[in-house]
Amino acid sequence: MIDTPLRSASPIAILTAVLCLSFVGMAHTARAAVEIDDDTGKPVRLERPAQRIVSLAPHVTELLFAAGAGPQVVGVVSYSDFPPEAKSLPQVGSYTKVDLEAVAALRPDLVVAWQSGNRDTHLDRLRALGIAVFINEPRSLDDVARSLEKLGRLAGTGPAAGVAAQAFRDRHAILAARYRDRPPVRTFYQIWDRPMMTVNDEHLIADVMRLCGGRNVFGGLATLAPTVSVEAVLAADPEAIIASGMGEARPEWLEQWKRWPSLTANANGHLFFVPPDLLQRHTPRILDGAARLCEQLESVRIDRGDAPTAQ
Repeated sequence: MIDTPLRSASPIAILTAVLCLSFVGMAHTARAAVEIDDDTGKPVRLERPAQRIVSLAPHVTELLFAAGAGPQVVGVVSYSDFPPEAKSLPQVGSYTKVDLEAVAALRPDLVVAWQSGNRDTHLDRLRALGIAVFINEPRSLDDVARSLEKLGRLAGTGPAAGVAAQAFRDRHAILAARYRDRPPVRTFYQIWDRPMMTVNDEHLIADVMRLCGGRNVFGGLATLAPTVSVEAVLAADPEAIIASGMGEARPEWLEQWKRWPSLTANANGHLFFVPPDLLQRHTPRILDGAARLCEQLESVRIDRGDAPTAQ
């Protein structure tokens, strides 16, 4: 029998050849061009996966780290405080007031922006400088997983991002199986008190409410984050009021609803708090907030006599 070169080679030589081919493939992936549509449908093309990324929103910073792209992040905006290592990165202003010169000085090959937070004029100026801009705008829990995957592709960290996205989907499915079909609870989510702000059904937070079996009493309003009046809340008569505020402490203004004892949520002691970072950031941690919210709405059901959910 005539030996092929592979048959005549030693095991060590074969292993060496396989490893070389693997490294060649990895190197090709690291150099390969990437093209992907951002969340506005605009195509973003990179000649190779991004090596220097600037984040223009706190939730974007968190998503990038979760997608395995933390080492490539060279700049962030204020309040980018999770994970902790993000705090030490150079800041380029806030998401509403980006320091464009500071961004350019970092020589990014990719800027990841937030449609609802960043100004279009700022993003247009960055594009005029030849900087690729990818706009992120998750509107549902499914979008969070997709954001991880898209950012992983842009940064060349697809495998790590895929693992994070699947873990998110798995946990999401567990919560959905337990709570989504529970009897609905009329729910008012209060972002702030002056002005009094809430969310409509297009907002990611409303998707969390649906996951938990909550019915958003202001879901039908046209604005993504509308202002509402005390009179409108009293007329909607929510069974639960969920407050966020600005930090880890329960906001004092949540207690103001106790002035209306006829309000169902107040009469039954269903004035709840979830830290804003666990619901208002479009990141994997939103499922931590969802778990709290689901438990709070389940307590409303128990108090009104509904059968408890299966464990």
